Amino acid sequence: MTNKIKLFTLLILLSLSSSVSAQLGHSNMHLLKNVNQHSAAGRYSALWGYVAPNGREYAILGCYDGTAFIDITDSANIREVDFVPNTGTGSSNAWREMKFVGHYAYVVSELSQSGIQIMDLQYLPDSVRYVGKFNMTSHSSTHSISTDGTYLYLNGVNTSFVPTGGIAIVSLANPEVPVKIGQWATKYVHDCRIINDTIYASCINAGEINIINATNKAAPVTVKTFQTVPNPFTHNSARTVDGKYLFTTDETSSPNGKLKVWNIANLNNVTYVRNWLPTSISTAIVHNVEIYGNLAVIAHYTAGIRVLNIADPENPVEIGWYDTYPSSNSASFNGCWGVYMFPSGKIVGSDMQTGLYVVKVTSLTNAGSTGVTVPEKYSLSQNYPNPFNPTTKINFSLPKSSNVSLKIHNMAGKEVASVVNDRRDAGNYEVTFDAANYGLSSGTYFYTLTTNGFTETKKMMLIK
Repeated sequence: MTNKIKLFTLLILLSLSSSVSAQLGHSNMHLLKNVNQHSAAGRYSALWGYVAPNGREYAILGCYDGTAFIDITDSANIREVDFVPNTGTGSSNAWREMKFVGHYAYVVSELSQSGIQIMDLQYLPDSVRYVGKFNMTSHSSTHSISTDGTYLYLNGVNTSFVPTGGIAIVSLANPEVPVKIGQWATKYVHDCRIINDTIYASCINAGEINIINATNKAAPVTVKTFQTVPNPFTHNSARTVDGKYLFTTDETSSPNGKLKVWNIANLNNVTYVRNWLPTSISTAIVHNVEIYGNLAVIAHYTAGIRVLNIADPENPVEIGWYDTYPSSNSASFNGCWGVYMFPSGKIVGSDMQTGLYVVKVTSLTNAGSTGVTVPEKYSLSQNYPNPFNPTTKINFSLPKSSNVSLKIHNMAGKEVASVVNDRRDAGNYEVTFDAANYGLSSGTYFYTLTTNGFTETKKMMLIK
């Protein structure tokens, strides 16, 4: 009898354990840094990424009481470089959303009178210049924010600004003075994706995707509507590079929301392909999906950060994961909120309880064409365009982490600009050089890359 009781107890414990944490640790991903400086204020929320003209990479993290800016360029020195407190009625909010256009970050929340916080990022890594809070007439709050070119798309705004809480289309002709120029007010929009003036609007309450032609920003037109059945509650979406497939997330807890794949090659015949669940987990709720080439990166609440090879979109293959919330895989709204992947291959994820996670896929051998590779040698490419006026791009490659100097000299050998002077991880980098920032006149210049015993110089020509 005693052995039977022990066996029964063991089976119960195993059952409870599998329901709490079914996955087998982390897989093919390693942690570079967890930054958790603001948990005392409350939960974290969304995040996004910003790549500066000099190639430095920054995570922008939504905190309960403001927005944190974290330099992730050098894996050995990941750190918060600035923090901008929240504004609005009340001092904190359970979530905030952010995007950037040019060197400006735009942050929104659902706090009353929170408007749009505008932050100038051109002085990073030293500091962020807080431009201020901007409230357009009748605009009070926003659920999420999207961008395309020099336009903001404000989703789920207060209904006195856009009826039904749809989308407000905002021009950034003056990046510090947003101007509303149009709207889509057919239904409430939780989030949207804009590609080549086409809006993929996630109408969460209706369980729909609305595909909208926004060529005319003043009067966008709906071209297709479809429900993300079964159990539709459409939170966000991401489109494949070839435009033939749309990945959607349904944020339901019962049943747990799943990632879904749709064939949208023919808008007259949109077809449901399949759903997807993380390896060995059938309970966690999906939240956000982002697509980068042949990779889909997913914030999957209690299942953490998940990465899929979608070279064949109809048959996604999970190639790695990092569980930011290892205590449970339950169908609860805890854990990983948002994800973003940088050109260096670093992935950032925001965990609601424990802040920012900076991770990297250990091996991309099964990832297909992602554009993220570790170079075999140091190299410096010819700038393009060349001749240029006033901006040009310079690419260089590092096979290992190194201190890097990229400087510009004139014909007399005098240094006229220091473009890069810091430590970088192994990888491929692209920097933007703007001659206007240095008051340079037309003529021939030389740029030199110096790193770890490697030096190379190339010639470029500025023509005004």
